[in-house]
Amino acid sequence: MPGANAAEQEAVIALLSDPASHGGAAVERVTTHGAIIFLAGDRAWKLKRAVRFPYMDFSTAALRRAACEAELRLNRRTAPELYLAVVPVTRAADGALAIDGGGEPVDWLVAMRRFPADAVLDGVADRGGVDAALAEAIAEHVASFHAAAERRPDGGGVAAMRRVIDTNDAALVPCAPTLPREATAALTEESRRRLEVLGPLLERRRREGCVRLGHGDLHLANICLIAGEPRLFDALEFDERLITIDVLYDAAFLVMDLWVRGLRVAAHRFLGRYVERTGDLAGLALMPLFLSMRAAVRAHVSVAMGGADAARRARAYLALAGAALEPAPPCLIAVGGLSGTGKSTLALALAPSLPPAPGAVVLRSDLVRKRLAGLKPGERAGPEAYAPERTRQVYERLRRDAATALAAGRSAIVDAVHADPAERAAVEAVAARLGVPFRGIWLEAPAPTLVARVEARRGDASDADAAVVRRQLGYDIGTLAWPAVTATGDRDAVVDAARRLIDPAAA
Repeated sequence: MPGANAAEQEAVIALLSDPASHGGAAVERVTTHGAIIFLAGDRAWKLKRAVRFPYMDFSTAALRRAACEAELRLNRRTAPELYLAVVPVTRAADGALAIDGGGEPVDWLVAMRRFPADAVLDGVADRGGVDAALAEAIAEHVASFHAAAERRPDGGGVAAMRRVIDTNDAALVPCAPTLPREATAALTEESRRRLEVLGPLLERRRREGCVRLGHGDLHLANICLIAGEPRLFDALEFDERLITIDVLYDAAFLVMDLWVRGLRVAAHRFLGRYVERTGDLAGLALMPLFLSMRAAVRAHVSVAMGGADAARRARAYLALAGAALEPAPPCLIAVGGLSGTGKSTLALALAPSLPPAPGAVVLRSDLVRKRLAGLKPGERAGPEAYAPERTRQVYERLRRDAATALAAGRSAIVDAVHADPAERAAVEAVAARLGVPFRGIWLEAPAPTLVARVEARRGDASDADAAVVRRQLGYDIGTLAWPAVTATGDRDAVVDAARRLIDPAAA
């Protein structure tokens, strides 16, 4: 809604829209619910709109200046090459306005270095360019940002999440009839109930350092590619309480944005790599609530933007907000087979379709082995990493992580050879102990196929080569109770066969 001096700001908007204010350069305008960005030459000038919402107040020049200064400070953490200065719009004695002139400041701008519009990831996504590899690169970047972010144990927790739910509800009330009040009220009620259940976990995480000064608005439109590398920009600046949050709540915004766009594989791979980097499996119990809250934020923001397209997006966000809170019992899947059978390929293909969104946690023995050895995934491990005792530790860790994920309400896929009957029995026992459905799948392929596949690998976490495959071919795998799938030929056919084993009705 317009702020107290929205009419006065029209003159500032006219100034910034005039090419003469930018040395004759053509001006492009990008309008959001809280700002107008003027693109001219090699600069972007961001003006806070004179608006007031239940969650954001830019209705005075003083408030807009404070927001500009906060934006500069916060975004220099992730994109210092883009954020240049806070600059006044001034009025001279004769009433003429200028950018950073000699008169009295009447409004304020964030001066930024302009970057190509096609570098912003919402546009990249529209062109089909956000694939699994890019999603994982973004996850690495976000995980590094969170690791370095300032800890704020005095914020976050239950109180912060309750405030977000209450603010969402207040902002959703005037969204009717676009978003029916009956539906938004039910969403608020269920969100509050879920928060009550999850409160102890939120508070424990707050005490343990999981609440940090994050980004707060982490969706695709606020990530760009600079020299091919992801950069986070446009962090939420108008209320520091809204970025003093659990790191998973910060990451959930991007998961939600990818999911609602239909980029389910990218959503799964982003969260999977993020959790792999952070080890934050137990925190995944919060993801359904976090996804719902983030979708609710975008629902009322979309309505505030106005227009038919915005209304359509708002309804999609509201639908996701509700769906995220629907019960989705987890399951445990184990994929076994000799090296080269395609266990990891199958696990990653199955995972996004297993509830709850954005899919099952994939636990891969090769990655656990490297982590226990203190190596990066692509670094080759020595013989000691494959000693019997270390292999026992790898399988124990896989089962422990699977139990943690299942206890958090997440489905899990354990990807390992599982040649020993005791290993297969032990992973089945995890599911039995936790009372969740289990399905083991054994992949098999001819020896020449296995050898060819492992020799063709490049940059993979697995160290298996032809010699390893030949050694494995001599294993006595004992009685095999898991159904076998022939892992040759068409990849999609193999995935479909595995899906039929997991859930014949769904397949």
